[in-house]
Amino acid sequence: QVQLVESGGGLVQTGGSLRLSCAASEGPFSTYVLGWFRQAPGKEREFVATISRSGLSKLYADSMKGRFTISRDNAKNTVFLQMNSLKPEDTAVYYCAAKPAEYQSNSYYITAKNEYYYWGQGTQVTVSS
Repeated sequence: QVQLVESGGGLVQTGGSLRLSCAASEGPFSTYVLGWFRQAPGKEREFVATISRSGLSKLYADSMKGRFTISRDNAKNTVFLQMNSLKPEDTAVYYCAAKPAEYQSNSYYITAKNEYYYWGQGTQVTVSS
């Protein structure tokens, strides 16, 4: 069973930045499509960003475009989420997710949470106003 461990969350003021990391316990990491999701209190878990196996294809939720950047380091089995210009509405628990996709194209990515196989425990991000 692959384990995903997120880190990097915390408390930040409006307009600040945070960089989340998510490390996988085993691979082959380069075959995984990866995603970030978030869940605010009383709300459903929502899509944030996804990245293909190669890292060349990425997609963001509309409200994150231009502020968040997803990236991956296959040599370190780690995916990142750089979050800039944070707003109070970004406050949530952030989760990373992975799905093996060795038979898909290098540009394949996933936005639907129910398609992911593995999930981390989440890291809290709180943005104060």
